[in-house]
Amino acid sequence: MSTVLSIETSCDETAVAIVKNRQVCSSIVNSQIPIHQQYGGVVPEVASRQHLEIINQAIALALTQANLTWQEIDGIAATCAPGLVGALLVGVTAAKTLAIVQQKPFIGVHHLEGHIYANYLSEPSLEPPFLSLLVSGGHTSLIYVKDCGVYETLGETRDDAAGEAFDKVARLLKLGYPGGPVIDKLAQEGNAKTFGLPEGNVSQPGGGYHPYDSSFSGLKTAVLRLVQQLEKEVQPLPVADIAASFQKSVARSLTKRAIACARDYGLTTIAVGGGVAANSGLRHHLTTAASTHNVRVLFPPLKFCTDNAAMIGCAAAEHLDRAHISPLTLGVQSRLPLTNVMQLYQKKD
Repeated sequence: MSTVLSIETSCDETAVAIVKNRQVCSSIVNSQIPIHQQYGGVVPEVASRQHLEIINQAIALALTQANLTWQEIDGIAATCAPGLVGALLVGVTAAKTLAIVQQKPFIGVHHLEGHIYANYLSEPSLEPPFLSLLVSGGHTSLIYVKDCGVYETLGETRDDAAGEAFDKVARLLKLGYPGGPVIDKLAQEGNAKTFGLPEGNVSQPGGGYHPYDSSFSGLKTAVLRLVQQLEKEVQPLPVADIAASFQKSVARSLTKRAIACARDYGLTTIAVGGGVAANSGLRHHLTTAASTHNVRVLFPPLKFCTDNAAMIGCAAAEHLDRAHISPLTLGVQSRLPLTNVMQLYQKKD
């Protein structure tokens, strides 16, 4: 398999990695979280500027840690969609420049495909078909992985993504940004049975519920009303119990849909990806439920759940092995369905 240097700058991490044979030779991740915390969320212009300041240093460090030369690199990859346009431009421009200077092929990678491939880094024997549950701040989807670059979306959120719901509830509870890790930590100290919160079923035309689609805006509203009610009655707020009840509702909702989808499509493996894949509640609920249905569940190591370049490199290496090369005219896109991923490549002659 090809050796690829990859760059990930889709949001607030400046990441560079080198991947070979689904093995990580080096992985550099510079998080901007401390910078954006003061704003309560990611500021796109600030993110782009931070990427610009650190990208060259990160590339040099990745090569040094891998102990490789440019002659040993087969291709240069970068996340090109979806994400913050200004942030994406920094990584893609750096990758294209390296590809030209070092005379290497350029491979543009879909960010969500990277999250799917994070599972290959810890489970190199993983092969399609399988079901991918992608859960992050911007996405909550159930993807039928049929082959490299061949995907079918079976379910998705109708409103807020799971990670977005964590951030919004954390804001309601005055817990700061990002919300996922702090709610997860508090939830382990609270009682998840204290408050009954809705799972957010999605109605279908003609009656009944869509079995695979999710909705989290109603859950967020339910937490808001609960907080408002408790603030009138109780001081201080039982924040740990609210966090535990909220996390249980999200984990239960995602688990129910993922298991139903896998069973209905005859898939025996569920591979989870995205920042929310690090959540202990989701890991516990999904693993426990899957074991009763003889379904294997894979979670990436925590360091590969959040945005990183190793997952991008893993996906790029497989595309390169299949002669899927991106033109140097390839632009960046804030949105691009995963099902359209093959439009990023042109067949190599």
